[in-house]
Amino acid sequence: MSIRSLVILPDSRLRLISDPVTRVDARVRAIVEDMFETMYDAPGIGLAAIQVGIPERIVTVDVGRREREDDSEDAKNPIALINPEIIGASEELSVYQEGCLSIPEYYADVERPARVKVRYMDLNGETREIDAEGLLATCVQHEIDHLNGVLFIDHISKLKRDRVMTKFTKLAKQKERDGD
Repeated sequence: MSIRSLVILPDSRLRLISDPVTRVDARVRAIVEDMFETMYDAPGIGLAAIQVGIPERIVTVDVGRREREDDSEDAKNPIALINPEIIGASEELSVYQEGCLSIPEYYADVERPARVKVRYMDLNGETREIDAEGLLATCVQHEIDHLNGVLFIDHISKLKRDRVMTKFTKLAKQKERDGD
């Protein structure tokens, strides 16, 4: 297992549409292990493979510690979703303040369906479904958006989104000039 480097805005890879995983094998399981390690280290509650530079439909989530406000190992509830797809969503909406490991230290309220049903493959290649609500529903939708080249800032006003893009573009140019 290893911690991977995060892809940070304005990197154009964040806008790629990720490819489906054709089979769950040792390579995919190793990517998932690295993604969990990277996500926990960040620390975050969700990560899409594209955020570590892998354009494949792989997502890791764990909202257990956040929901319980408990950092112990017992509070972890890691879920790996391969080729996840939303197959149902509630009409009821909820608003959560979202952030993103690829857009560090920026948060905004985003409105999404309060509940979703998601079909995915697990690490054994078995098809599963999960009914998610609350923070888990928001997190899963956020990460599936990443697989489709969509960022949470795409759900906020154009003015706010333009400000974020300008800020991160300037930071990237400054980093490039400084040789980081």
